[in-house]
Amino acid sequence: MKLLLIEDDPMLSSALCKALNVEGFVVHPALSGHAGIAALSSFKPEIVILDLGLPDIDGTEVLRRLRATHIDLPTIILTARHSIDDKVNALDVGADDYLEKPFDMAELFARLRVLARRLSTTKTNKICIKGVDLDVAAQTVHLDQQPLSLTRREYMVLKALMENAGRVQTKDMIESKLYGWGEEIGSNTIEVHISNLRKKLPSEFIRTIRGLGYTINNEQKSPSSPPSSN
Repeated sequence: MKLLLIEDDPMLSSALCKALNVEGFVVHPALSGHAGIAALSSFKPEIVILDLGLPDIDGTEVLRRLRATHIDLPTIILTARHSIDDKVNALDVGADDYLEKPFDMAELFARLRVLARRLSTTKTNKICIKGVDLDVAAQTVHLDQQPLSLTRREYMVLKALMENAGRVQTKDMIESKLYGWGEEIGSNTIEVHISNLRKKLPSEFIRTIRGLGYTINNEQKSPSSPPSSN
């Protein structure tokens, strides 16, 4: 999942980027309000973390401009401003959540998972489809209740597909959830990840939609009707 981090403190920004990468986010850092606004169109984030105390333009104004063009883009305010007026103003302008500094990283991750669930077809941290159980919070996968060993990239591909079960995910959509801006990607990288996953998952769990991409069907087959006794 692509996340835009608008934070002017270089040390905090770097630490957050590393921690968010471990959590499976592809992060684009912006150290100013104008850089963040520019990244909205070039990076196309799915979630934004926004500081209010920026050096060039107040974060509230960044939020106003963001909402003018991206009305549904989930946005968390991460700020040292503690007054209730600042919090109410940010929420009224269009923030989805407000977290004060200093903060606990685990709480930030939990709030991000809440926003991520809004974008997916599942509404819990655990996604269970046909014997495959993926726990977003713990970042684990089980097959028939047995732990499944996946590389980080394989996990991220599977997560992207399972979170959007029933929807076709194109190669470009999957790549955008795995790799950062400007990161070199091999022409068959996604195909390799899919092939490796198929060796570890049930047959036909991941379906190829020719000319479009990949999908996971989350519908359970109805039991066959018993033969008629007549």
